[in-house]
Amino acid sequence: MSDRFRVTCRIRAADAGEAAARAEGIAREQTVEIPRDVVPPGHVEDEILGRVEEVTRLGPGIWQAVISYSPESAGGEITQFLNVVFGNSSIQQGLRVTAIDPGRTMGAALPRPRFGIAGIRRLCGRDRGGLIAPVLKPMGLPPEYFARIAAGCVRGGADIVKEDHGLAGQPTAPFRTRVAAVARAVAEENARSGRQALYFPNLSGRAEEIGDNLQFAKEARAGGITVMPGLFGFGTVARIARDAGLSLPVMTHPAFLGPYVLAPDNGFDHGTLFGTIQRLAGADISVFPNVGGRFGFTAAECRQIAAACRTPEGHGMPILPSPGGGMSAERAADMRTMYGEDAVFLLGGSLLKEPDRIDEAVARMRDALDAG
Repeated sequence: MSDRFRVTCRIRAADAGEAAARAEGIAREQTVEIPRDVVPPGHVEDEILGRVEEVTRLGPGIWQAVISYSPESAGGEITQFLNVVFGNSSIQQGLRVTAIDPGRTMGAALPRPRFGIAGIRRLCGRDRGGLIAPVLKPMGLPPEYFARIAAGCVRGGADIVKEDHGLAGQPTAPFRTRVAAVARAVAEENARSGRQALYFPNLSGRAEEIGDNLQFAKEARAGGITVMPGLFGFGTVARIARDAGLSLPVMTHPAFLGPYVLAPDNGFDHGTLFGTIQRLAGADISVFPNVGGRFGFTAAECRQIAAACRTPEGHGMPILPSPGGGMSAERAADMRTMYGEDAVFLLGGSLLKEPDRIDEAVARMRDALDAG
């Protein structure tokens, strides 16, 4: 691995000259942010200035550029690292990040998933087979409702009981009241059934409350935490991943990240954002919209995400992709074929038609995933 980190971009340009000029402009924009003729000679010019490694033609009007950066420019921080990867340049049209190689120095400096696939399987006691994660929703209901639903999910064979990203600190179910009630219900049902289901509350609170809320979730015996990096920042994910005292698995949710991938000529490739960057920040599970759901990710995009989450060549240990949306027992066989066993399958609204029989609905999904 090189000491410099590398960012691969797809660029729209009319010809080779324009492509090269755009690449050089990106290298400056992401580092010194000044005209080339005023870049200070010596260390800044030789080391800090972004370096265009190659520019190749992919097709008519489409080019690929590989640009390398000094680890010094990132300062060992995930937020500054991402700022160098795609800060000001993210505002440009016709520019899309398709790969990130952190290199040796930044690879050692950035957090790594604390648990990954093997660790999550160990915690929830499922050595093989797809993992099932029912989602607690909707907002507006009291903590007692969510506790009852969570207990039913555990009874039915859920591996992870995940809170919906919309559950925060609403008056009907404040964060701490809800977390305490649901964690207690999951623990009691685990004890009764001999299961090891993990409860992942959705992190919420004002900035000054986040640390205390994380500690509260840990002391309440939550099994992990769900974080929205699009709102809380990838720095929050990294802060949790690094904290050996918390030692909480992190599931990241894609809320607010959609615009980063939806335009074909801008933002990030799906696998880069929902796979590579999640691992670089230290996530253990990456949630993303499933093909066939209401959000419209294609099968190819979903496979790209799953591959980036699980490739042994990625940063740290492989993590679990978690497709959500349009999931049901009827689709289980197709989803198992598409994603394999190392995935967390989210079950949402379809489970809540009969809340008092949610254990049966989860059990049907468990049977469908295990069949064949």
